[in-house]
Amino acid sequence: VEQNHKSHAIYWWIIGGLGAGLLLIAIILAFVSWRSSSCFSRTERSHTAGSNEKISHKFQILRNTSFCCASGRYICGNSGDLKEPNGESSDQQMNIPKVIGTDVFDMEKPLVFAYEDILSSTDGFSDSNLLGHGTYGSVYYAILRNQEVAIKRMTATKTKEFTAEMKVLCKVHHLNLVELIGYAVSNDELFLVYEYAQKGSLKSHLHDPQNKGHTPLSWIMRVQIALDAARGLEYIHEHTKPHYVHRDIKTSNILLDDSFRAKISDFGLSKLMGITNDGEASATRVVGTYGYVAPEYLRDGLATKKTDVYAFGVVLFEMLTGKEAVTRTEGNVMKTTERRSLVSIMLASLKNSPDSTSMTSLKDQLDPSLMDLYPSDCVFKVAMLAKQCVDDDPILRPDMKQVVITISQILLSSVEWEATLAGNSQVFSGIVQGR
Repeated sequence: VEQNHKSHAIYWWIIGGLGAGLLLIAIILAFVSWRSSSCFSRTERSHTAGSNEKISHKFQILRNTSFCCASGRYICGNSGDLKEPNGESSDQQMNIPKVIGTDVFDMEKPLVFAYEDILSSTDGFSDSNLLGHGTYGSVYYAILRNQEVAIKRMTATKTKEFTAEMKVLCKVHHLNLVELIGYAVSNDELFLVYEYAQKGSLKSHLHDPQNKGHTPLSWIMRVQIALDAARGLEYIHEHTKPHYVHRDIKTSNILLDDSFRAKISDFGLSKLMGITNDGEASATRVVGTYGYVAPEYLRDGLATKKTDVYAFGVVLFEMLTGKEAVTRTEGNVMKTTERRSLVSIMLASLKNSPDSTSMTSLKDQLDPSLMDLYPSDCVFKVAMLAKQCVDDDPILRPDMKQVVITISQILLSSVEWEATLAGNSQVFSGIVQGR
């Protein structure tokens, strides 16, 4: 009996030991699982807080029915997410005009700048911040969250142009297109916020630049700017889905950054191109700027890629001559001034300049600020390219892909020419300023 009791005692000790061991293992596993979950939650909260801190550091934005698009990145938020500095929720509502509609946006709840931020960043739209007047509004310099921006101020009646820019620039992103940062609205005004182009428009550097405080552009800089603008235009013509036609290419809509790299701006007149029997085209009322509008567009009201090519040809002529698209000339018979298109002037001079070795008539039209510091063969090639771009027959005009290839070759030849003038400080000063 005593031996039996001892064997039972040993048995119960074994069972008890195993039970205690299993319980201890279960406790350890539960503790490890809780620690892991806690660490993960802290990491996630830290990451989210860091992201929000990064966003708020760059822009003061409302998490409302609003919108912000920068370099193709979209950020969403719920209407109740906005917190004021005192920690209270904001109940400010954005009054988006019904004409705009929600179909403008790719997102249900995009982000928007507060009107108060727009107002304060422009010093109440002071004249000292005014950069210029565009076709559909005034443009102001501003600093939002330590970032330089340009703000276009439009009346609420310009919702069509506002919508057109939003539709294009929220989908299309390219080095040679001005980037849209965001927008804001008030009861009677619309605002578009863009990246800031430090050197202003190409127009201000071509037409009487010294009176505007600019150094004249060198030959190399002009060719590089032409190539940048051509690449931006080629991108919206060939590489976006759907394709777009700009309809208002001109020197005032080509902006220059701090390194004199060009970006196309002002997409308020841009149009989607539909498919017709004759290819891609968009039937619309005639818009644009006198001197840049293609003849067939005036005649038929049909906007195509080739209408943009025509306008780009006019820009090339402006870069060669330093003259505006429409110039005032003195009449031969009576001492009165008359308006002539730069295209007609340049085509007449090219008739008397059959090649680069006999281009006296063409040289008479070149920008004096170039001071004869240019390769004659490259100048002639640019002039001939511009001539092809403004051909009366749109079929004979090159497309922007061909234009980019041609200007790239001209730039390469110009760089080789420049290398032979290593001792000319005037030429190399142009390189330092922005190639």
